[in-house]
Amino acid sequence: MTDDLEHLRTEIGAVDRQLLAGLNRRLELVARVKAHKDAVGERWIDAEREAELLRDLASANPGPLSERAVSSIFTAVLDVLKQELAADRPARPGPRSGPPSAGFERLAVVGTGLVGASVALAARRGGVHCSGFDTDAGTLADAAGISGLTPAASLAEAVAGADLVVVAVPAGVAVTSVREALDVAGPDATVTDVASTKRALAALEDARFVPGHPVAGGVTGGPRRAAADLFDGATWFLTPTAATAAERVAGVERFVTALGARPVRLEATAHDRLLALTSHLPHALANLLMLRVAAAAAAGDEAPLAHAGTSLREMTRVAGANPGIWADIFLENADEIAEALAGFRTALDELEETLRRADRAAVEGSIAAAATARERMDAFAYRTEAAQLNRIRVRVPDRPGILARITQILGAARINIEDFELRHVSPEYGGVLVILVAGAENAERARALLRREGYSAA
Repeated sequence: MTDDLEHLRTEIGAVDRQLLAGLNRRLELVARVKAHKDAVGERWIDAEREAELLRDLASANPGPLSERAVSSIFTAVLDVLKQELAADRPARPGPRSGPPSAGFERLAVVGTGLVGASVALAARRGGVHCSGFDTDAGTLADAAGISGLTPAASLAEAVAGADLVVVAVPAGVAVTSVREALDVAGPDATVTDVASTKRALAALEDARFVPGHPVAGGVTGGPRRAAADLFDGATWFLTPTAATAAERVAGVERFVTALGARPVRLEATAHDRLLALTSHLPHALANLLMLRVAAAAAAGDEAPLAHAGTSLREMTRVAGANPGIWADIFLENADEIAEALAGFRTALDELEETLRRADRAAVEGSIAAAATARERMDAFAYRTEAAQLNRIRVRVPDRPGILARITQILGAARINIEDFELRHVSPEYGGVLVILVAGAENAERARALLRREGYSAA
């Protein structure tokens, strides 16, 4: 038995080496095909040719491998070889690798939650020394362990010697915290903040102060969710006051750019009005909509919750987000949010009247106008003409590995996923994955590749 096992293992090893040699030879041949196609300007991935190859192999299979096994094995081989070839292409430019100090060598972070700890992490990518202070000792300890900042026992200790102080506290205490930071900061130090509302801070007249607001974060916070790339590609509003020194604004702009963000200057009142409409109003409406559905279920009939559609779940995704943080935001920007709600109430009244009149033309016109506005918003978000954005609808079963497999298939074909939404339906049905791809040709290739794998790509 031992001799037989050894013989079998030796033979398996020999077969494995033959497979390895065959795969390397196949890669060499595919590389030559790719070079030929690149030379004549042809697309080097041919989904129809790959599908035909898999069918031929399945037909030629003598067994005992099943047809499904043959398809799975060679699909994986095709994808891995495409990844090997793609690895030789120039990499897409990543985040800036230079020191993100932009003239600031010593950074102090006041408030070490999600945003503060992420600032420290992002700055550390360039070796910038960062100290930190938080009134919550546990939060400070967590941030120090995660971001590598040096914890300070007091605000004065954290700020001492800093070139730049970032005050990352909730909006409700931002004015007090910024004022305290300015009191202990040196004359050459620049102070900025990250609060979501800016008008109250505009009253602080100090040449060293540059009010700011990065549009980045999450539904829940805390340093344990911090990330060095949190600000990559994010808008970072700066709302300098009349007293703010121009060179201080320019310095903070360079700093946030080096963190990966895009600085945008805006007057404080305009900022609060803009955020009231684009951020605060959606949060308020999500809360109200969720409460309205809950009220309908309050009598004991939970059908509105048990049979909630995908649209309700999507529209209420931000409902209930961090009550303490959002209560501050609502109260600090109360008048602008109230104005946004009043405008929305007028639109609701108009829609209600249209529905009571059963005015089909008006309803269709309203929906069409909304569709046009959404297309324009998507064009700004993805920096691509709306007509170039294609949605692919894929039903996905509720089991591990499905999303990884789909992204692997498209990634191996060098098809970039601009965005995606996963809409869970039920454990039995699974869900629907909606993938956004730029370009009609890419979309058709993606559908062909996914259908080849047995997915319903519509």
